[in-house]
Amino acid sequence: MGIRVYKEFLGIFLLCAYYFSSLASGLDILTASESMKDPDTLISNSTNFTLGFFSPKNSSNRYLGIWYMLKTSVVWVANRNEPLTDSSGILKISENGNLVIQDGKEHVVWSSDGSDNDTSHVTLQLQDSGNLVLLNNITGKVIWQSFDHLSDTTLLHNNDGSNAQEGQKFMLTSWKSPFDPSMGSFAASIQPTIIPQPFIWKNSHTYWRGGPWDGRIFIGIPNLDNQYLNYGFTSQNVNGTFYVYFVYIHQLPLSFYKLNFEGKLVFNSWDDNKKQWVPQWTVQQSDCDIYGICGSFGSCDPLRKPICSCLRGFLPRNAEEWNEGNWTNGCIRRKPLKCERVKNETRNGYDDDEDGFVQLENTKVPDLLNGTFTVSALPDCRIQCLNNCSCLAYAYDAGIGCMMWSENLIDIQRFSNDGLNLYIRLANSELEEKSNLAVIISIPVTIGTILVAACAYVIWRCSAKHQEEPLTIIDNEISSEMLKELPLFEFAKLAVSTNNFHSANKIGQGGFGPVYKGKLQDGQEIAVKRLSSVTGQGHEEFMTEVVVISKLQHRNLVRLLGCCVEGGEKMLIYEYMPNKSLEAYLFGPLKQDVLDWQKRYHIIEGTARGLLYLHRDSRLRIIHRDLKASNVLLDQELNPKISDFGTARIFGVSKDEGYTRRVVGTYGYMPPEYAITGIFSEKSDVFSFGVLLLETISGRKNTSFYNDQQALSLIGFVHIAWKLWNEENIMPLIDPKIHNPQFEEDMMKCIHIGLLCVQEFAKDRPTMDSVILMLHSKIVNLPFPKQPAFINWQAAFAESSQNQQKSSSNYHVTITNIQGR
Repeated sequence: MGIRVYKEFLGIFLLCAYYFSSLASGLDILTASESMKDPDTLISNSTNFTLGFFSPKNSSNRYLGIWYMLKTSVVWVANRNEPLTDSSGILKISENGNLVIQDGKEHVVWSSDGSDNDTSHVTLQLQDSGNLVLLNNITGKVIWQSFDHLSDTTLLHNNDGSNAQEGQKFMLTSWKSPFDPSMGSFAASIQPTIIPQPFIWKNSHTYWRGGPWDGRIFIGIPNLDNQYLNYGFTSQNVNGTFYVYFVYIHQLPLSFYKLNFEGKLVFNSWDDNKKQWVPQWTVQQSDCDIYGICGSFGSCDPLRKPICSCLRGFLPRNAEEWNEGNWTNGCIRRKPLKCERVKNETRNGYDDDEDGFVQLENTKVPDLLNGTFTVSALPDCRIQCLNNCSCLAYAYDAGIGCMMWSENLIDIQRFSNDGLNLYIRLANSELEEKSNLAVIISIPVTIGTILVAACAYVIWRCSAKHQEEPLTIIDNEISSEMLKELPLFEFAKLAVSTNNFHSANKIGQGGFGPVYKGKLQDGQEIAVKRLSSVTGQGHEEFMTEVVVISKLQHRNLVRLLGCCVEGGEKMLIYEYMPNKSLEAYLFGPLKQDVLDWQKRYHIIEGTARGLLYLHRDSRLRIIHRDLKASNVLLDQELNPKISDFGTARIFGVSKDEGYTRRVVGTYGYMPPEYAITGIFSEKSDVFSFGVLLLETISGRKNTSFYNDQQALSLIGFVHIAWKLWNEENIMPLIDPKIHNPQFEEDMMKCIHIGLLCVQEFAKDRPTMDSVILMLHSKIVNLPFPKQPAFINWQAAFAESSQNQQKSSSNYHVTITNIQGR
């Protein structure tokens, strides 16, 4: 019996010893006086990441690496080119403050590139982000970190939904094979060309290109907005190195991009149920993604056989090789351009014929080769290109401007969607070779109709009789290119798609006219906004939307697909939003439960990003002037998209505010300086955003707080919010359906930001870039909001109207009731 008890005691003792040993080896910090021997480990505080020595499958070599959950999920390797041949490896901090790996003979096989003279205060920590950081605890100086020395993987973190940013040097190198972490043949990085582009190289030769960065996405990667990773992306050049910053909107599992040994960049996320990484999306989808596979002036289409073809007006440089499937020599021009004909005196009667352009839709634009690419902020891309003999093609992107290419056009690819319209310069005789003469006639006639209407409208607006304000549709001259390049829809096809505009397909009604749901022959769902032919209203709004939104491309702005102008009909065609408007979800009787706090925050943040794009990031500065819940539409995933640009105005670069005698908008959302004096600016939209933010949190319309006697008063919604804030009793303002102690701090911060946006004086309100910074910041010491605009608009309007009548009869105030469109 005694022996048995002794054995049980010994077993318990050994188990406890193992347990405490595991705790000792599982700390996340290594000090300068300590070392870590194989097989000891460091474990992050969250226990998700582990630093330790490992051997890949089918190998006896030992490497120091970081893995997530399982040793098969290695995300970083230190000594990838200097493996240990046995289990004698030691990790420690050297006397000069470097991190070193030694073998059993104390030979250094790998070392970090940092140093610190004060090694007594240097520690190594494995953070919850998976970043291995060597830092001085006294000075806080980061001596070295693994995120600056990536291997084949870049980790994308959510930091528990806090929307924090993670900065990394984006330089990946593939493993040699699935079981050999030494450097392979492929490397990926972002190149600081004229406009940053991501590249993958194979043995120092370009293998793949992701297209230029437009301030929002890389436009050479199709469907980037619709993938599993939902993030914002910016880049900045620091000492010649581009850093990548990921900003999460949704709560997502840990994810990463991995450059595998085959040269493919794969997006993976962690499946907690399967306890493994799951590939979600590969950047390279087809052979067309191989850089320059079709050579110069060749275009690749993965849906065609063969995949390569010469651009229109070009022939294969080597027909025999081309027919055999070797397209790398590319194509050559069939007929010379005008500049070349004039130079070589080979005019042949064509010296007065101007060159023209052929349009390629949904195109990955050519590479931005040094010396062969220029960019311009001016809007008239076509004219600039025609006036430059070396310009062979151009494209326009709202976030970049005019892009123009000379010399070789390489790495062109056709997408099924996304991409840009690329315009290839051709001799006039090439453009004349069109089989369908009706197309030649109908397009100029239709374009001419739009231009005549635009010119007539501008003349009417500028006439003395109808002079309304110094600011017309836009501050700059209306560009005919904006109208010319906008896709045109046939009335007959729109009638078929909407069942002859049947009332059953009507999904909204506004001052412009009714909006109908339609379905084109290819299955695409659309929203058709039809100018009311009965009331005759909306002509100005139609022209404004055509001019303003035709060039806007942002994930948080509704996309204009085209227009229709036939006879007396004027229609705008938009992408269809299946979830209608934010108003329907916030104030509808059945849908409030759908929008929890995280979804509402996502809508707030997305709407803010859309406004920031309008104010600062688009080519033209745009003031919306009618932001409200019914003008924020929601797509299938409840992503917000700002709509209805009929009252928008465009500012020049140096202009900060404008003035109008015709005040338009929705009471409750208009700031006092605009409602009373007609002065508007970016801060007008900021005010509207603040009201919308408070509505989103409270779940109530701002008019629901009004008394009948105060129908045009801001004493109500904003006043109550500010009063509750000052009394430190803001909880009654929060919609009970979303109240959650876990997110209470974020809700308070958003209410604080909303009150900052609705301050009485425009100069006190933040800009939209400051709003986004505050939304993402963990700092709680925000400025204290000043008193909102406690004024009675009804009395103010009466007084303002009397004053205007004394000096002018052309002052107009148009107030819109808060109703769904």
